[in-house]
Amino acid sequence: MAEKFSLKDHLFNADSIGDLAAEYAAAIPGFDAGEFAAACLAGFADRELMDRLDWIADQVEVRLADDFPTMADQLTAAMPPRLDPTRTDDDFGRFIHAVPGILAVRHGMDHLDRALDLLHAATQRFSMEFYIRPFLNAHPDAVLARLSEWARDENYHVRRLVSEGTRPRLPWAKRVDLDPKVPLVFLDQLYADPTRFVTRSVANHLNDIAKNDPDTVVDHLLRWKDQGRQSAKEMAWIMRHALRTLIKDGHPRAMGALGYRSDADVTLVSAAVHPHTIRIGDKAQISVTLRAATDEPVIVDYILDLQKANGTTAPKVFKMKDVVLKAGHDLTITKSHLFKAGATTFTLYPGPQRLTVQVNGQRLGAVTFELTEI
Repeated sequence: MAEKFSLKDHLFNADSIGDLAAEYAAAIPGFDAGEFAAACLAGFADRELMDRLDWIADQVEVRLADDFPTMADQLTAAMPPRLDPTRTDDDFGRFIHAVPGILAVRHGMDHLDRALDLLHAATQRFSMEFYIRPFLNAHPDAVLARLSEWARDENYHVRRLVSEGTRPRLPWAKRVDLDPKVPLVFLDQLYADPTRFVTRSVANHLNDIAKNDPDTVVDHLLRWKDQGRQSAKEMAWIMRHALRTLIKDGHPRAMGALGYRSDADVTLVSAAVHPHTIRIGDKAQISVTLRAATDEPVIVDYILDLQKANGTTAPKVFKMKDVVLKAGHDLTITKSHLFKAGATTFTLYPGPQRLTVQVNGQRLGAVTFELTEI
């Protein structure tokens, strides 16, 4: 059996810690790279991913100056070259370079300007989205003023931090106390950014807001579209990505913003799950046949109402197809679905299950099937 992939071991190991040790040793007189690497590795066994990051920061911290301004200078001197400025996406950096952010939060609250300077430099090596948030909570006015400057920074990683660091629901991150509408002034500028790494963050940020305030999100997107400051292709991508949760929920205004009618005259001719009895861990074929009264652009989803351990059900929405139905012509759509065992986000339980077909947010009909043990 193949060994299970371990993200924490992939990110933090002898090679990555050796690279980090070499960077500090080259920049800080007297920094013992071997001793540092050995201390880091010795503490990894019982620590999970984020705890390993804190442990690495612990080992760096005891080898630096006690006063924060000097510590910040040492951390800056030890930084690797900036991430490639010619790339436009998927350049997050290496987790080992999160250390300046961790130590800025620990020691820089009373040295705000120097701490923010450190984060500005560090985010060009590894995103400081987790570490700007405690400063935003402690010093909102000053940090917002700095973010306003950073929204126009020449480095796109800095611009992205303005959006990503203020997201209301940033995964893994500390909550921000900010009113979710406050950072919208930054997004009004950043949505027109030429870099997908930035516009993806803007779309994810709006998707966060949409879960509590959908109309504000739709209003902003429609205004941005009318302004024409972003290319039509990228604006269409931003809208679809920002509205993805609302589309799954069948929100009428979100549907309309993307050119879909929530009251489309579409009929579910048939739906089936084959085989009817599926073993957890196996695949099934989902088949849906639709008919429309007029030519109709549609978003076809299916909703699985999956059994939970307590006997209740939990709905999960899955994308099937975006297509234009032709008037009077039946269209059959098929998709293979893996009923994955041991998924990290949910657990499958045996028993009767239900699949509901959703078109432009309308639930048109449902079929049942059975899951069995592996």
